[in-house]
Amino acid sequence: MKLHAATDLFKRLSIETDRKSEIKIYERFIGLISNLEERRFTHEELQAIEKKLDELDLKSNPENRIKYFRNRLNELKKYLRDNFSLISEGYYTGIGISLGVAFGAAFGSVFKMGVGVALGMMIGLVIGAYMDEEAKKQNRVLKSKLG
Repeated sequence: MKLHAATDLFKRLSIETDRKSEIKIYERFIGLISNLEERRFTHEELQAIEKKLDELDLKSNPENRIKYFRNRLNELKKYLRDNFSLISEGYYTGIGISLGVAFGAAFGSVFKMGVGVALGMMIGLVIGAYMDEEAKKQNRVLKSKLG
């Protein structure tokens, strides 16, 4: 599926529904695909992305559209991260906070739990934000929100 065809599909789907959570998923797809269209890919890379869009079977009409398309969006993001080193906004910050809380809880069991978790979360946040900023400088961040 071509990128512009996928954008048209999600624009049509967002018009057909009045559920805010469903529209939000479609808008994220549109934002992500629009961001991909703005990037410079080789012909082979573009074909690989379009092939992945075909594999996602986006034209199907599932029973639970929200769950189906959320899973497909996550699958596309994972594909882009694994094959093109493109990450979504806040990717490293989320990982940093999660790891910081986990390590903070481990160290907090020795000292004070609240202090350990808070300190770990702050350290994870700082490191994650730094890594996100570096990825942004390298133009590896995909925006999946419109605007």
